[in-house]
Amino acid sequence: MKMALRACLRTKPGLTGLLSQLSCSGHAAARRAPALVAQRSSSSTSQKIKVDFDQSTGVAVMHMQSPPVNSLSLEFLTDVCIALEKLEMDKSCRGLVVTSSQPKVFSAGLDILDMYGKSPEHCAEFWKAVQEMWLKFYGSNMITIAAVNGSSPAGGCLLSMTCDYRIMADNPRYSIGLNETKLGIVAPFWFKDTMVNTVGHRATEMALQLGLLYSPAEALKIGLVDQLVHEDQVLTTATETMTKWLAIPDHARQLTKSMMRKPTIDKLAANREADVNNFVKFITKDSIQKSLGMYLEMLKRRKA
Repeated sequence: MKMALRACLRTKPGLTGLLSQLSCSGHAAARRAPALVAQRSSSSTSQKIKVDFDQSTGVAVMHMQSPPVNSLSLEFLTDVCIALEKLEMDKSCRGLVVTSSQPKVFSAGLDILDMYGKSPEHCAEFWKAVQEMWLKFYGSNMITIAAVNGSSPAGGCLLSMTCDYRIMADNPRYSIGLNETKLGIVAPFWFKDTMVNTVGHRATEMALQLGLLYSPAEALKIGLVDQLVHEDQVLTTATETMTKWLAIPDHARQLTKSMMRKPTIDKLAANREADVNNFVKFITKDSIQKSLGMYLEMLKRRKA
């Protein structure tokens, strides 16, 4: 069932196909038209996420609500991809704000329980879902803004970096970064490429090797986030910022976004199967499974 859902999700091209499509049309025909319906707000909810879409503004807000820490599980990732695809297909939706309904955390990253003690087949299915999430967000035609209202390590940081703009709560207790090496895991090439595109090569090299987690102020300094605000103003600021982005003609912005991101997207698209195989081979190693098990035990002791 999940494989069928993903096959369906891939039927509509994102930015990877936009460049050639808009070049053929040659003008603003691809610009999204206003909805020819009564202007009202609509809401859709799954167990893991809630999407509020205001048709009067053309902006949707995706609230991640998978307690306790919005871990990116196979189920969660599938829900996210389906919700994003529905928004992409609605021509009246031009912008998306992604935020968290959980206190003090945006997303704690990939769900270790989907990688620990699982069959190679399950690990492969899980990694395909991670790829799909990244491809859909990084290649989205919509304006995407991450309203990072809590800590965002590892996969949570990746999710925020797929967005066009990142606003983070200015709270020194929060952190953000790709800290995979501290868990004995190596960030794949497309995680690395996304971070290089965001903060540059040297900052990425240091961050990935040391598994650095940055405070909001440090993240702003290296460009990992674009703006800091008081934590009760994160969502409001994201909405205000969206207005500036919406003022740009869609076709021009989309072409520019595609020009910047298409090479990175194409690199993963051309190597998806090999990337899955590499992940499964790596994550099922006894040494890696032992490291993940030790980390889970540490988390249990902290909760106790």
